[in-house]
Amino acid sequence: MSGGGTETPVGCEAAPGGSGGGGGKKKDSLGFAPSPAHLIIRDLGEIHSRLLDHRPVIQGETRYFVKEFEEKRGLREMRVLENLKNMIRETNEHTLPTCRATMQDSLNQVLQRLQAATDTVCRLQQREQERKKIHSDLLIAREKQHVTQWEDFMTEQRSKQAEVDEEHTKAVEKLRAQYAEMERGLARLSAF
Repeated sequence: MSGGGTETPVGCEAAPGGSGGGGGKKKDSLGFAPSPAHLIIRDLGEIHSRLLDHRPVIQGETRYFVKEFEEKRGLREMRVLENLKNMIRETNEHTLPTCRATMQDSLNQVLQRLQAATDTVCRLQQREQERKKIHSDLLIAREKQHVTQWEDFMTEQRSKQAEVDEEHTKAVEKLRAQYAEMERGLARLSAF
């Protein structure tokens, strides 16, 4: 702080009376004349309350806002809440049961159709399995038949091969005998 004089603790109260400054010396309620420090503290208290203590202003603004709010809005919120309450009651008592009954009926029909579709699909699946089983049985029977035919064919081919080999061997032997005979005949002719 600037200015001469002694400082007093903040807890000291300013003496009432006077508006500050170095005017005439008045006596306070205790009979003491205020010192310049007391006058400064009192002035600081007033400045503090005017600049920093906003409670009276805020309280006044709050009262004004509440008054304006109540006058302008009136019972509109109460009417809105009452309308909402009536709408909820109407919904709970009439709309929901109607919707529930309609949904139950529709769900029953859907469940019946779904069950019928499931039964149809099961029958089709059984038919398909039976058809596949018959088809696979036919394939197995044909495969066995083809294996049997192949074995018969191979046996027949081996026997024919054996016959052809035997005829070939006989023909080779016959040709050897014939060439041997021809060589002997040539050897006789060449001896002459």
